[in-house]
Amino acid sequence: MEKVRKGDEVIVITGKDKGKRGVVLSRIDASHLTVEGINVVKKATRPNPMKGQTGGIVDKTMPIDQSNIMVFNPATGKGDRVGIKTLEDGKKVRVFKSNGEQLKA
Repeated sequence: MEKVRKGDEVIVITGKDKGKRGVVLSRIDASHLTVEGINVVKKATRPNPMKGQTGGIVDKTMPIDQSNIMVFNPATGKGDRVGIKTLEDGKKVRVFKSNGEQLKA
């Protein structure tokens, strides 16, 4: 079970975007993910008339390592570590380590 999933609100804890918050857009692989508004770079693109693309400089969201982010806990207003807890019926859920509160799916 992944501790950080698509749709989670996260906060960046290190790097050029430290302190910024965003929503996870997608997982790239086991340790990288893209976050909305985080790690945005300028990329030069060539025009492609077959696809109707114009050339120029565009903003592109690049992947960030999951070790550089924490899941945002709205109760405390800070980033928090996430653990896995098994309920009585055998279902696994994600919980915040600081207060044991369950993350909303």
